[in-house]
Amino acid sequence: MLVCIVIAGRDKSGGKLKTLAEGLSQGIQSQGHTVDIVNIYSEQPRLTMYDYVLVGSEPVSALSATIPAALKKYLSGAGTVGGKRCFAFISSCLRKGKTLHNLMSIMESEGMMLKSSEVISKKDEALAIGKRLRIERNI
Repeated sequence: MLVCIVIAGRDKSGGKLKTLAEGLSQGIQSQGHTVDIVNIYSEQPRLTMYDYVLVGSEPVSALSATIPAALKKYLSGAGTVGGKRCFAFISSCLRKGKTLHNLMSIMESEGMMLKSSEVISKKDEALAIGKRLRIERNI
């Protein structure tokens, strides 16, 4: 299946999120799936063609739980995402519960079907999650 990992960090480089996305990608690829990693600040492909979407973000500042506004804008213009099975993840942060909740709310407001979510601290953890993540095709 074709999987997309979308990252929206607090800055354009993606930093820690890029590393976590690479770990998730390696784990998912070990299951035989094809994975693309998309940084919304450098590219904005449509998500319609993907069977499964992972969305990762982090708060806009250390003390905030606010997700970058660019993510909502991207998802609203990314093609058919309503009904698409997906996974939400954030990098570990101070207000992780509220941050993850905010990310999931953005995804659900676009009609995405959340199957799972995680707070991830490091690449090894991301790799293990990617290996056990159950990727399902949309019906």
